[in-house]
Amino acid sequence: MFNLYINNDNNLYMPSVCESIKWESEKGGVAGRICFEVYQDDALVFEEGNPVMLKENEEGVFYGFVFSKKRYPNKKTIKVIGYDQRRYLKNKATYVFENKTASEIIKMIGADHRFNLGEIEDTGYKIPSRVEENKTLIDIIITALSITLQNTGKLFILDDEFGKLTLRNAENLKLNILIDEETAETYDYETTIDKNTYNRIKLTKNNEEDGVVEIFIAQDSTNINKWGLLQYFSSVDDGLNPQHQANSLLSLYNKKPRKLKIKKAIGNVRLKAGYSPVVLLNLDDTKISNYMLIDHARHTIKNDEYFVDLTLVGGEFNVG
Repeated sequence: MFNLYINNDNNLYMPSVCESIKWESEKGGVAGRICFEVYQDDALVFEEGNPVMLKENEEGVFYGFVFSKKRYPNKKTIKVIGYDQRRYLKNKATYVFENKTASEIIKMIGADHRFNLGEIEDTGYKIPSRVEENKTLIDIIITALSITLQNTGKLFILDDEFGKLTLRNAENLKLNILIDEETAETYDYETTIDKNTYNRIKLTKNNEEDGVVEIFIAQDSTNINKWGLLQYFSSVDDGLNPQHQANSLLSLYNKKPRKLKIKKAIGNVRLKAGYSPVVLLNLDDTKISNYMLIDHARHTIKNDEYFVDLTLVGGEFNVG
Protein backbone atom coordinates (compact mmCIF):
# COMPACT_ATOMS: atom_id res chain seq x y z
CA MET A 1 0.00 0.00 0.00
CA PHE A 2 1.32 3.42 -1.02
CA ASN A 3 0.80 6.65 0.90
CA LEU A 4 1.70 10.16 -0.18
CA TYR A 5 2.56 12.90 2.34
CA ILE A 6 3.20 16.65 2.14
CA ASN A 7 4.75 18.47 5.09
CA ASN A 8 3.97 22.18 5.45
CA ASP A 9 5.39 23.89 8.53
CA ASN A 10 5.26 20.64 10.56
CA ASN A 11 1.68 19.99 9.45
CA LEU A 12 1.73 16.55 7.80
CA TYR A 13 -0.96 16.06 5.16
CA MET A 14 -1.96 12.86 3.38
CA PRO A 15 -3.86 14.30 0.40
CA SER A 16 -6.38 12.42 -1.69
CA VAL A 17 -4.74 11.66 -5.04
CA CYS A 18 -6.85 11.49 -8.19
CA GLU A 19 -5.90 9.01 -10.90
CA SER A 20 -2.23 8.08 -10.48
CA ILE A 21 1.20 8.89 -9.05
CA LYS A 22 4.09 8.91 -11.52
CA TRP A 23 7.59 8.58 -10.11
CA GLU A 24 10.68 8.70 -12.33
CA SER A 25 14.39 8.14 -11.90
CA GLU A 26 17.15 8.57 -14.47
CA LYS A 27 20.84 7.71 -14.47
CA GLY A 28 23.38 10.48 -14.90
CA GLY A 29 22.60 12.76 -12.01
CA VAL A 30 19.12 13.78 -13.17
CA ALA A 31 16.87 14.58 -10.22
CA GLY A 32 14.20 12.04 -9.31
CA ARG A 33 10.73 13.35 -10.15
CA ILE A 34 7.24 12.76 -8.78
CA CYS A 35 4.04 13.97 -10.40
CA PHE A 36 0.45 13.67 -9.18
CA GLU A 37 -2.86 15.50 -8.90
CA VAL A 38 -4.64 16.15 -5.62
CA TYR A 39 -8.17 17.34 -5.01
CA GLN A 40 -8.47 20.96 -3.89
CA ASP A 41 -9.45 21.10 -0.26
CA ASP A 42 -9.56 24.06 2.12
CA ALA A 43 -7.95 21.85 4.74
CA LEU A 44 -4.99 21.12 2.45
CA VAL A 45 -2.46 23.97 2.65
CA PHE A 46 0.98 23.57 1.06
CA GLU A 47 3.42 25.53 -1.08
CA GLU A 48 6.53 25.28 -3.19
CA GLY A 49 9.53 24.04 -1.22
CA ASN A 50 7.48 21.80 1.08
CA PRO A 51 8.78 18.24 1.52
CA VAL A 52 6.81 15.56 -0.34
CA MET A 53 7.17 11.88 0.53
CA LEU A 54 6.02 8.61 -1.03
CA LYS A 55 6.01 5.50 1.15
CA GLU A 56 5.11 1.87 0.57
CA ASN A 57 3.90 0.17 3.74
CA GLU A 58 5.53 3.09 5.58
CA GLU A 59 8.93 2.33 4.03
CA GLY A 60 10.46 5.39 2.33
CA VAL A 61 10.38 5.34 -1.49
CA PHE A 62 10.75 8.99 -2.55
CA TYR A 63 11.67 12.13 -0.61
CA GLY A 64 11.70 15.46 -2.39
CA PHE A 65 10.31 18.96 -2.51
CA VAL A 66 7.33 20.58 -4.22
CA PHE A 67 8.57 22.65 -7.17
CA SER A 68 5.41 23.47 -9.07
CA LYS A 69 1.63 23.59 -8.62
CA LYS A 70 -0.80 23.86 -11.51
CA ARG A 71 -4.47 24.44 -10.73
CA TYR A 72 -7.43 23.12 -12.73
CA PRO A 73 -10.51 25.02 -11.47
CA ASN A 74 -12.92 23.04 -13.66
CA LYS A 75 -11.61 19.77 -12.22
CA LYS A 76 -11.00 21.23 -8.77
CA THR A 77 -7.56 19.60 -8.70
CA ILE A 78 -3.94 20.72 -8.35
CA LYS A 79 -1.15 19.12 -10.38
CA VAL A 80 2.01 18.85 -8.29
CA ILE A 81 5.57 18.20 -9.48
CA GLY A 82 8.33 17.50 -6.99
CA TYR A 83 12.04 16.69 -7.29
CA ASP A 84 14.53 15.09 -4.94
CA GLN A 85 17.52 17.06 -3.67
CA ARG A 86 19.53 16.42 -6.83
CA ARG A 87 17.47 19.25 -8.35
CA TYR A 88 19.62 21.65 -6.29
CA LEU A 89 22.72 20.35 -8.07
CA LYS A 90 21.75 22.73 -10.89
CA ASN A 91 23.23 25.54 -8.77
CA LYS A 92 26.52 26.90 -10.14
CA ALA A 93 29.88 27.26 -8.43
CA THR A 94 33.62 27.36 -9.09
CA TYR A 95 36.01 24.70 -7.77
CA VAL A 96 39.71 23.98 -8.17
CA PHE A 97 40.74 20.38 -7.47
CA GLU A 98 44.09 18.67 -7.18
CA ASN A 99 44.54 14.94 -6.54
CA LYS A 100 40.92 14.46 -5.50
CA THR A 101 38.72 11.41 -6.09
CA ALA A 102 35.18 11.85 -7.34
CA SER A 103 34.03 10.71 -3.90
CA GLU A 104 36.02 13.45 -2.21
CA ILE A 105 34.63 16.02 -4.65
CA ILE A 106 31.04 14.95 -3.89
CA LYS A 107 31.68 15.13 -0.14
CA MET A 108 33.21 18.60 -0.53
CA ILE A 109 30.25 19.83 -2.58
CA GLY A 110 27.84 18.21 -0.12
CA ALA A 111 29.43 20.00 2.84
CA ASP A 112 29.64 23.36 1.08
CA HIS A 113 26.03 23.30 -0.12
CA ARG A 114 24.42 21.50 2.81
CA PHE A 115 23.30 18.35 1.01
CA ASN A 116 22.17 15.44 3.13
CA LEU A 117 24.69 12.68 2.32
CA GLY A 118 24.33 8.95 2.76
CA GLU A 119 26.83 6.26 1.72
CA ILE A 120 29.54 7.62 -0.61
CA GLU A 121 31.70 4.75 -1.88
CA ASP A 122 35.39 5.39 -2.52
CA THR A 123 35.92 5.79 -6.27
CA GLY A 124 39.66 5.24 -5.82
CA TYR A 125 41.03 7.14 -8.81
CA LYS A 126 42.74 10.46 -8.00
CA ILE A 127 42.01 13.15 -10.59
CA PRO A 128 45.36 14.98 -10.92
CA SER A 129 44.04 18.54 -11.29
CA ARG A 130 41.00 20.33 -12.61
CA VAL A 131 39.51 23.83 -12.69
CA GLU A 132 35.71 23.99 -12.88
CA GLU A 133 34.67 27.63 -13.31
CA ASN A 134 31.02 28.70 -13.08
CA LYS A 135 29.75 25.18 -13.69
CA THR A 136 26.65 23.52 -12.30
CA LEU A 137 27.36 21.24 -9.37
CA ILE A 138 25.98 18.25 -11.26
CA ASP A 139 28.26 18.96 -14.26
CA ILE A 140 31.25 19.06 -11.91
CA ILE A 141 30.24 15.74 -10.35
CA ILE A 142 29.41 14.02 -13.66
CA THR A 143 32.74 15.17 -15.14
CA ALA A 144 34.60 13.66 -12.17
CA LEU A 145 32.65 10.40 -12.50
CA SER A 146 33.27 10.32 -16.28
CA ILE A 147 37.02 10.78 -15.80
CA THR A 148 36.92 7.97 -13.24
CA LEU A 149 35.04 5.72 -15.68
CA GLN A 150 37.45 6.46 -18.53
CA ASN A 151 40.49 5.66 -16.40
CA THR A 152 39.21 2.70 -14.35
CA GLY A 153 36.29 1.23 -16.28
CA LYS A 154 34.20 1.50 -13.10
CA LEU A 155 30.73 3.03 -13.26
CA PHE A 156 29.48 4.80 -10.15
CA ILE A 157 25.83 5.74 -9.64
CA LEU A 158 24.74 8.97 -7.99
CA ASP A 159 21.37 8.40 -6.34
CA ASP A 160 19.01 9.84 -3.77
CA GLU A 161 17.73 7.31 -1.25
CA PHE A 162 14.78 8.88 0.53
CA GLY A 163 16.52 12.18 1.13
CA LYS A 164 20.15 11.05 1.27
CA LEU A 165 22.55 11.59 -1.61
CA THR A 166 24.51 8.36 -2.25
CA LEU A 167 27.26 7.12 -4.56
CA ARG A 168 27.75 3.42 -5.25
CA ASN A 169 29.57 1.20 -7.70
CA ALA A 170 27.03 -0.13 -10.21
CA GLU A 171 28.41 -3.63 -9.58
CA ASN A 172 26.99 -3.42 -6.05
CA LEU A 173 23.46 -2.56 -7.22
CA LYS A 174 22.34 -5.90 -8.68
CA LEU A 175 18.79 -7.02 -7.90
CA ASN A 176 17.21 -10.45 -7.55
CA ILE A 177 14.29 -9.26 -9.70
CA LEU A 178 13.47 -10.99 -13.00
CA ILE A 179 12.34 -9.18 -16.15
CA ASP A 180 11.03 -11.63 -18.78
CA GLU A 181 8.06 -12.20 -21.08
CA GLU A 182 5.82 -13.06 -18.12
CA THR A 183 6.70 -10.04 -15.94
CA ALA A 184 6.69 -7.44 -18.76
CA GLU A 185 3.90 -6.68 -21.21
CA THR A 186 6.03 -5.79 -24.24
CA TYR A 187 9.29 -4.18 -25.38
CA ASP A 188 10.91 -1.95 -28.02
CA TYR A 189 14.31 -2.99 -29.33
CA GLU A 190 16.68 -0.97 -31.51
CA THR A 191 20.28 -1.34 -32.70
CA THR A 192 22.45 1.46 -34.11
CA ILE A 193 26.03 2.57 -34.68
CA ASP A 194 24.91 6.14 -35.33
CA LYS A 195 25.64 7.40 -31.81
CA ASN A 196 28.23 6.67 -29.11
CA THR A 197 30.06 4.07 -31.19
CA TYR A 198 33.79 4.52 -31.89
CA ASN A 199 36.29 1.97 -33.20
CA ARG A 200 39.25 4.37 -33.17
CA ILE A 201 40.27 6.58 -30.26
CA LYS A 202 42.72 9.41 -30.93
CA LEU A 203 43.95 11.53 -28.02
CA THR A 204 46.47 14.37 -28.11
CA LYS A 205 48.56 15.88 -25.34
CA ASN A 206 50.75 18.99 -25.42
CA ASN A 207 54.32 18.20 -24.40
CA GLU A 208 55.39 21.69 -23.38
CA GLU A 209 58.86 20.53 -22.39
CA ASP A 210 59.68 19.27 -25.90
CA GLY A 211 57.35 21.67 -27.72
CA VAL A 212 55.46 18.90 -29.54
CA VAL A 213 51.96 17.45 -29.59
CA GLU A 214 51.94 13.77 -28.66
CA ILE A 215 49.36 11.47 -30.25
CA PHE A 216 47.92 8.33 -28.64
CA ILE A 217 45.75 5.86 -30.57
CA ALA A 218 43.74 2.76 -29.74
CA GLN A 219 41.72 1.05 -32.47
CA ASP A 220 39.93 -2.12 -33.54
CA SER A 221 40.79 -2.94 -37.17
CA THR A 222 38.13 -5.64 -37.39
CA ASN A 223 35.31 -3.26 -36.53
CA ILE A 224 36.81 -0.54 -38.73
CA ASN A 225 36.51 -2.95 -41.67
CA LYS A 226 32.97 -3.88 -40.59
CA TRP A 227 31.51 -0.43 -39.81
CA GLY A 228 33.92 2.01 -41.43
CA LEU A 229 36.10 4.39 -39.42
CA LEU A 230 34.25 5.89 -36.44
CA GLN A 231 36.77 8.10 -34.62
CA TYR A 232 36.65 9.71 -31.19
CA PHE A 233 39.06 12.66 -30.90
CA SER A 234 39.97 14.69 -27.82
CA SER A 235 42.86 16.30 -25.99
CA VAL A 236 43.87 15.23 -22.48
CA ASP A 237 45.11 17.16 -19.48
CA ASP A 238 48.51 16.91 -17.87
CA GLY A 239 48.84 14.20 -15.25
CA LEU A 240 46.62 11.72 -17.06
CA ASN A 241 47.89 8.56 -18.75
CA PRO A 242 46.76 9.15 -22.36
CA GLN A 243 47.39 5.65 -23.71
CA HIS A 244 45.60 4.02 -20.79
CA GLN A 245 42.71 6.42 -21.28
CA ALA A 246 42.58 5.68 -25.03
CA ASN A 247 42.45 1.94 -24.31
CA SER A 248 39.68 2.43 -21.75
CA LEU A 249 37.63 4.59 -24.12
CA LEU A 250 37.95 2.00 -26.88
CA SER A 251 36.70 -0.66 -24.47
CA LEU A 252 33.71 1.53 -23.59
CA TYR A 253 32.69 2.69 -27.07
CA ASN A 254 33.81 -0.03 -29.51
CA LYS A 255 30.39 -1.68 -29.38
CA LYS A 256 27.13 -1.73 -31.26
CA PRO A 257 24.70 0.11 -28.98
CA ARG A 258 21.32 -1.51 -28.47
CA LYS A 259 18.35 0.20 -26.89
CA LEU A 260 15.85 -1.95 -24.98
CA LYS A 261 12.68 -0.42 -23.57
CA ILE A 262 10.49 -2.58 -21.36
CA LYS A 263 6.84 -1.57 -21.11
CA LYS A 264 4.54 -2.28 -18.19
CA ALA A 265 6.76 -4.54 -16.12
CA ILE A 266 5.34 -5.60 -12.76
CA GLY A 267 5.98 -2.71 -10.39
CA ASN A 268 8.69 -2.90 -7.75
CA VAL A 269 10.12 0.15 -5.93
CA ARG A 270 13.63 -1.31 -6.14
CA LEU A 271 13.59 -0.88 -9.92
CA LYS A 272 15.39 2.47 -9.95
CA ALA A 273 17.87 4.03 -12.34
CA GLY A 274 21.37 2.67 -11.68
CA TYR A 275 20.16 -0.70 -10.38
CA SER A 276 20.36 -3.94 -12.38
CA PRO A 277 17.63 -6.60 -12.54
CA VAL A 278 18.06 -9.97 -14.27
CA VAL A 279 16.72 -9.95 -17.84
CA LEU A 280 15.74 -13.10 -19.74
CA LEU A 281 14.45 -12.32 -23.25
CA ASN A 282 14.77 -13.72 -26.76
CA LEU A 283 15.23 -10.82 -29.18
CA ASP A 284 15.48 -10.88 -32.98
CA ASP A 285 19.25 -11.22 -33.21
CA THR A 286 20.35 -12.10 -29.72
CA LYS A 287 19.30 -13.70 -26.45
CA ILE A 288 19.60 -11.81 -23.18
CA SER A 289 20.35 -13.77 -20.05
CA ASN A 290 22.17 -11.43 -17.70
CA TYR A 291 21.95 -8.38 -15.47
CA MET A 292 21.05 -5.14 -17.24
CA LEU A 293 21.43 -1.61 -15.89
CA ILE A 294 18.34 0.58 -15.60
CA ASP A 295 18.99 3.88 -17.39
CA HIS A 296 15.48 5.27 -16.85
CA ALA A 297 12.51 4.06 -14.80
CA ARG A 298 8.99 5.46 -14.83
CA HIS A 299 6.64 4.07 -12.17
CA THR A 300 2.87 4.44 -12.46
CA ILE A 301 0.94 3.82 -9.25
CA LYS A 302 -2.87 3.63 -9.28
CA ASN A 303 -5.40 2.29 -6.81
CA ASP A 304 -5.59 -1.14 -8.41
CA GLU A 305 -2.54 -1.13 -10.68
CA TYR A 306 1.22 -0.68 -10.37
CA PHE A 307 3.63 -1.03 -13.27
CA VAL A 308 6.98 0.38 -14.41
CA ASP A 309 8.44 1.26 -17.82
CA LEU A 310 12.20 0.74 -18.09
CA THR A 311 15.04 1.67 -20.42
CA LEU A 312 17.80 -0.90 -19.97
CA VAL A 313 21.50 -0.97 -20.87
CA GLY A 314 24.23 -3.52 -20.33
CA GLY A 315 26.82 -5.53 -22.22
CA GLU A 316 26.44 -4.15 -25.74
CA PHE A 317 23.25 -2.36 -24.79
CA ASN A 318 23.38 1.41 -24.60
CA VAL A 319 20.96 4.33 -24.71
CA GLY A 320 22.55 5.70 -27.87
